[in-house]
Amino acid sequence: MDQYKGSDVDKYRSFMSGEGEKNTKWKLGVPPNYDAINELFEEGRTKIWPTGSLGEQVQNLVKTWEMEMFNKVNPQDYKSVDVTKLTISVNGRKPLKLEDVAKIGGGYNMFLQTSLPEDLRLYNPSDETVDTAQKIFTTTFTRGFVLEVLEVYSGPPVIAYKFRHWGYMEGPFKGLQPTGEIVEIIGVSTFELDEQFKIVKIQFFYDRGEFLAGFIKGGSTVTTTQDSTIGVGSSRCPFS
Repeated sequence: MDQYKGSDVDKYRSFMSGEGEKNTKWKLGVPPNYDAINELFEEGRTKIWPTGSLGEQVQNLVKTWEMEMFNKVNPQDYKSVDVTKLTISVNGRKPLKLEDVAKIGGGYNMFLQTSLPEDLRLYNPSDETVDTAQKIFTTTFTRGFVLEVLEVYSGPPVIAYKFRHWGYMEGPFKGLQPTGEIVEIIGVSTFELDEQFKIVKIQFFYDRGEFLAGFIKGGSTVTTTQDSTIGVGSSRCPFS
């Protein structure tokens, strides 16, 4: 897994610069800058992995995959995955190929799929596109939504690990006023790698409801499209 040592522009993420990326099409036209996110990560992480350890390599692998998924326009430019084989599933749902993820509106919608009735959804993936979802979360987490690997249970070819994803609600979320408090996910995941240490299968398991509940703990209210107000204590809110 030597390819996941970071790059000359980011110490945690590979495949962001150099000859191999000269033809890469980036969503914003240029490679993303993670300086502010890395600062938040280093301030808030609870685990520091030794240099060269399996934990560090896994953490860099996950950060690299996320970087590519959310910032590279063409899946053919991904270097951390085999795009011809990759499948991703969340909480035991049907495995998705990259084209399926695109059809449902990208990574945020993939992670927040739900079977709740539509009138009980604080975040409704059916209403959001790749661009609107991106805007919602970047507006809410103004300093970024960062990841650390807490534990690694097995190494390649099937990596099993525990993760923590967190950010500060410093902007509004779907009509909810910012609380300034931390919102986080703790879950587990498996990455299956091929002989070139490219990802071919991903599984995530975490509590979607617990994550979304973090946005309403400040006691704010949501104004619906019918101009009615749903309070945090309302029976219409599944996360109260």
